[in-house]
Amino acid sequence: MALFVSVIPVTSCGEQVKVPPGPPSPLLRAHAHNDYLNKRPLLDALDQGFCSVEVDIFLRGQKFHVAHTRFGIRKDRTLEEMYLKPLAERIKRNKGVVFPGQKRFILLIDIKDDGDEAYPVLDRLLTRYGSLFTAVLHGEHRPGPVTAILSGARPRDLVEKDHTRYCALDGRPGDLGGTAAPDLIPLISDKWSNHFKWRGRGPFPPEERQRLEEFVKRTRKQGRILRFWAVPDRMESWKALHESGVDLINTDKLEELSLFLRSQR
Repeated sequence: MALFVSVIPVTSCGEQVKVPPGPPSPLLRAHAHNDYLNKRPLLDALDQGFCSVEVDIFLRGQKFHVAHTRFGIRKDRTLEEMYLKPLAERIKRNKGVVFPGQKRFILLIDIKDDGDEAYPVLDRLLTRYGSLFTAVLHGEHRPGPVTAILSGARPRDLVEKDHTRYCALDGRPGDLGGTAAPDLIPLISDKWSNHFKWRGRGPFPPEERQRLEEFVKRTRKQGRILRFWAVPDRMESWKALHESGVDLINTDKLEELSLFLRSQR
């Protein structure tokens, strides 16, 4: 586990004392893109304090295998074993939360093949772990320690019609003009280059910064959160996203983003 040590001065003699190390404080805005590619999927992100992780899945038989492409499928790498069971154990250990003092944790599930075929099987799996997840049960919203959000091949019609669902949907900018409730579409995501030309080098053009800030305002006005993917994964980009108020900052560089966000506090 990554340990974070604070150093503080002792004013009486000018010496420095190390505070005993402890678990990292949670980072609400840190999103682990393709988390399963890290050395220790889920665990590395948790050790850095990330409050959002992304996993790609393929349905084979009645199991969801974690992989970026179908050629990477391995029978021992499943959604349940790599994510659901460890999260359930951690939440039990922490008395009902992923991180003490932090309510929101997102599990972004990217369905890589047919969403309509996958959803009934995925619904049964999430239902077995129902106490973990934020749910909508016959019209009543019930918060949970983890919010599961479906991305990729999103089975929107099936999810929307489900009266007992344990997941929500990843939206697109077009959904900002729609009427879907925030508990159905809590997150708006899109590819960075669909809206911005800046690639993280040189000054962020003022007109693009203004466009980004407008995105943030529109999203928040509807009670949703915002994420861009395929953003240049570098500190200059993180700084622009952070300053503009983007809710989730995508990265494959867990430790570097963790250090950056902690330096901004």
